[in-house]
Amino acid sequence: MIVSDISHWLSDSSHWSGPDGVPARLREHLEYSLLALLIAALIAIPLGLLIGHTRRGTFVVVAIANSFRALPTVGLLTFFYILISPHIHGTGNTSYFIPSEIVLVLLAIPSMLSNTYAGIDNVDPGVKDAAQGMGMRGGEVLWRVEFPNALPLIFSGVRSSFLQVIATAIVTAYVGLGGLGRFLLDGLASQDYPQMASGAVLVSALALLVDLLLAVVQRYAVSRGVTGRYSRRRLPQEQAELTMVTAGSAS
Repeated sequence: MIVSDISHWLSDSSHWSGPDGVPARLREHLEYSLLALLIAALIAIPLGLLIGHTRRGTFVVVAIANSFRALPTVGLLTFFYILISPHIHGTGNTSYFIPSEIVLVLLAIPSMLSNTYAGIDNVDPGVKDAAQGMGMRGGEVLWRVEFPNALPLIFSGVRSSFLQVIATAIVTAYVGLGGLGRFLLDGLASQDYPQMASGAVLVSALALLVDLLLAVVQRYAVSRGVTGRYSRRRLPQEQAELTMVTAGSAS
């Protein structure tokens, strides 16, 4: 029954047009999520690289990872709204937008920070020593050796943070903003349960699609030498050379 209700709601053309339609809400949801992820990345990734490279301030990673993840999202959003909104004057959604972005940024930081630190910290010390033996200095070791080797874990942190932000960005509707959360909040207010369920399906589908796209980016951004991923197909010339080497060894 609920599946058919969701299908009927999503197939209704009236829900796919206008400022309250799915495309408009989807665009708003992505705008909130992408901005929060970008701000969090600009804070968390450089800090994680610095702490992982110098191995100083490890307690900062532990404290942030443990405390920020335990923060109640709705309570924190309400707190920042009450704290900030009286100081913002004029029309528009700024008084709602800033508190919402602060909460989403705080939510996105822990995974990126801890994964970036772990990625740098887990680089083989022998690789670092070899790089220093070749004459590389601290910054060169970080960007040319540690960072490329840490990319898989860094990407994992970005993907995890993005999924958390997308799933939590529905709370922006709680303070009057848009996004896919409007379908859940408005559906609850009007007891339109197909609309609520459809909103949940749209959020889940968006999260899965974003994760898939990031997985594709990660596949091509991370070096094959780091992932150990090589093509099984060989060029004819390579196959011929391998056959000659094998025959020579056998004789």
